[in-house]
Amino acid sequence: MADYRIRLRDVREDRDLTQAEVGKLLNKSQQGYNHIEAGRAELKIDDLVTLCKFYDLSADYIIGLTNKAKSYK
Repeated sequence: MADYRIRLRDVREDRDLTQAEVGKLLNKSQQGYNHIEAGRAELKIDDLVTLCKFYDLSADYIIGLTNKAKSYK
């Protein structure tokens, strides 16, 4: 099972996005989003839903319950 913070970073980097870009999507600063990826802040459910829709990935994949990437739908 993958740590969701590593999965968040990997998905973001695979799509060539910066922390600032994803932070803006979540109404956070780059530093605020960095705190999530670094484990200094928890990922809120509302932010998880936003990321699922944005990346078109299931929550199970993003939080590391499965290694099979599926659409969030």
